[in-house]
Amino acid sequence: MTSIAVRNPRTGETDYTIESADAAQIGAVIADARVAQRAWSAGGLEHRSAALLAWAEQLESCGDEIVAALSVDTARHRISAEELGAVIHFIHGFCDAAPEVLATPFRKLDAHPDVVFKVTYAPYPVVGVISPWNFPLVLSFIDAIPALVAGAAVVIKPSEVTPRFVEPLRRSIEAVPALKGIITLVTGGAETGAALVAQSDAVVFTGSVPTGQKIASAAAQAFIPAFLELGGKDAAVVLAGSDIERAATSILRSALYNSGQVCYAIERVYAHASLYDALVAELCRQASGMRRSHVAGDGGHYGPMIFDRQAATIDAQLQDAVGKGAQIVMGGNSERVNGAVWVDPTIVTEVDHTMTLMTEETFGPVVPVMRFSDDAQAEFLMNDSMFGLSGAVFGPDTHTAGDFATKMEAGGVSINDTELPRVMMFAGEKTAFKKSGMGGSRYGATSIMRYVRKRALLANEGAVPSLDKLAEISG
Repeated sequence: MTSIAVRNPRTGETDYTIESADAAQIGAVIADARVAQRAWSAGGLEHRSAALLAWAEQLESCGDEIVAALSVDTARHRISAEELGAVIHFIHGFCDAAPEVLATPFRKLDAHPDVVFKVTYAPYPVVGVISPWNFPLVLSFIDAIPALVAGAAVVIKPSEVTPRFVEPLRRSIEAVPALKGIITLVTGGAETGAALVAQSDAVVFTGSVPTGQKIASAAAQAFIPAFLELGGKDAAVVLAGSDIERAATSILRSALYNSGQVCYAIERVYAHASLYDALVAELCRQASGMRRSHVAGDGGHYGPMIFDRQAATIDAQLQDAVGKGAQIVMGGNSERVNGAVWVDPTIVTEVDHTMTLMTEETFGPVVPVMRFSDDAQAEFLMNDSMFGLSGAVFGPDTHTAGDFATKMEAGGVSINDTELPRVMMFAGEKTAFKKSGMGGSRYGATSIMRYVRKRALLANEGAVPSLDKLAEISG
């Protein structure tokens, strides 16, 4: 078994290790999960909901330990606490929604009044979940919980970059006997993930496009469905007549949240020429008040980079942009201080689509701003991307901005704000466009249906056709 060293983002030290599960160990875990899943599914929705709600209570009672572990790996406390609260919210929300979503009464066929039918749902036995390092807990369970409610067992491989929460989380699961073999967490790197894809019945992955493409290919070879939630390069369009202060606040809140390490962060801004200079000035004014958080709870606005290698990507994009004529008007390259890697809020002007800063995912607190002259140009620029996760449109009113928002090739578009899709977990659905993902919506209560196969049961309550029908058919 291979050991993997884990880095502390605040100190730069490798002060924790995990063991990497190999293919044989993954096979044993999945075999156990298959056995446990049969009883889990057969026990019915009421049984599953009771077990998950009991687990939610355990999460609350041992939440401090889980949040503390998350806080070390991610260099943040408040967001880690929000992650725990979100998972508890998911459990309650999906358990509440499931009875209506999974209801399957018998119905008559209008064209054949003697025949009644119903659709039953057969869950995929074992769903493999591979989650990323930026939101280790919430992105391990945003898909796992609807799968569990549907009747599947889940085997989850969190990122090897942020794995400390696994041990306290395991203890919370072990406190609910009904979950034995139903929720299993395994640790490891890429090889562990590959073994999980090869042996699961369905797989969910959240992460980068290149890794998602590899997982999609492996899932196709295994002939299993892959649900992929991939990267973003979210655009914000600021139309003529927009409230500049509101736009700047909303854009910065999105771009700086979690130090920009968010798939739906605003990573490119298009501003109408009439307000371009004023918007840049307002972005700089507001960003200048942002402070580093050197210790959790010290009032700082952003922490060090979770994954130090991400800073190299940011630096490379900034260097490429400057080499092609861009101007960094605030912030700049990463800085290493006592082992921690910092990227301060960075505003970049004179950018265009020849620069990787405008075309590739940055995953950092960088706001490049490009001017446009008319709505047709803005429409072209915002859609000139391989990504289509989400975005934002600002305008003088909801109607004007909303009309333009329908032209954005993205799954969730905020109007006169950013990140609004976050609040609609159970209220509605959205899918990723282009290379930002595939496999149906993870939003909305009906996301439960991603994890079931449909079986039609039909009953003839009338007479059985006689064998003379064969003569009529052949004649």
